[in-house]
Amino acid sequence: MSTDEPRMATQYHDASNLNARIALHERFSTNPRSLPLWIFDQLELPDDARVLEIGCGPGNLWADNAERIPDGLQITLTDASPGMVREAKARLGGSRSFRFRVADAQELPFADGSFDAVIAAHMLYHVADRDKAFSEIVRVLRHGGRLYAVTNGMKHMYELAPMLRVLDPEWPHENIGADLPNFNLENGTEQLAPWFDQLTSLRYEDSLVVTEAKPLVDYLLSGMHAQVLAERMPGEEFQERVSVLADSLERELASHGRIRITKDPGMFVAASPARTHDRRSPSLSCQSRFGYTPGVRSARSVLVGVAWLLSAILAVLWLGVVALNIMD
Repeated sequence: MSTDEPRMATQYHDASNLNARIALHERFSTNPRSLPLWIFDQLELPDDARVLEIGCGPGNLWADNAERIPDGLQITLTDASPGMVREAKARLGGSRSFRFRVADAQELPFADGSFDAVIAAHMLYHVADRDKAFSEIVRVLRHGGRLYAVTNGMKHMYELAPMLRVLDPEWPHENIGADLPNFNLENGTEQLAPWFDQLTSLRYEDSLVVTEAKPLVDYLLSGMHAQVLAERMPGEEFQERVSVLADSLERELASHGRIRITKDPGMFVAASPARTHDRRSPSLSCQSRFGYTPGVRSARSVLVGVAWLLSAILAVLWLGVVALNIMD
């Protein structure tokens, strides 16, 4: 699924790493309405809608909104990680609304037009072939169904990059999400536009005000890069760098009382096109729907116009000849 599939499989083997990151947001976010609640607020679904979530993780979106889910909603939760699907099923499996399946977003095991909505929250930047995933999403959506794609802007938590460089001075990225440049709020429109109609973007206003060092350290250590460093470095050297990081954060907190961190999550809402053809082959789609190609129709239109003009000229000439004969 990912451009670094073995490491991704380790990172998301279960929800432990993800939960360490979620804990920081739950404790120190400034927006009183959490991101899962905000995401649910944006969903425009009939009470009997068929919903697919790809990359569902441990099912946090639905667990956090459990009391808001209509009885008739039919929800299929999928993830490429069997461990994540097991955890989601353990949390939500008691409800008749949910079905669970291990699945890759690039090869969805569902029939065409199976769903009214697809949700992809903070996962598309991990997908190696996003065009293939978009094609699959369009295929399984009913005509006019919607994709809700949640991702982050490039400034999201950029203040953590210098902290990560304490662990790895050679960290080259502007933020801690190495995969974020693949699909973010700045470039997502360009990627989605060939596949979807009525594309809009929404931003969720929030930030972190952190007053303890340990949750920040835990957040950084839960990431894939820190775990790769821990595997490559001698244990004592890695722990020394972790201690340096913790000490620097403690000094910052002692000096300023808090560490403010930018957050920039948001969502794309995109409607499935009326026809599930390859949006990048419009001539073929016209031929299949109307029985002609645009080029052929244009040529026919020109010929008809020329024939009409010649007929009009001949009619004028004939009237002129008749008028002359009458005058004679």
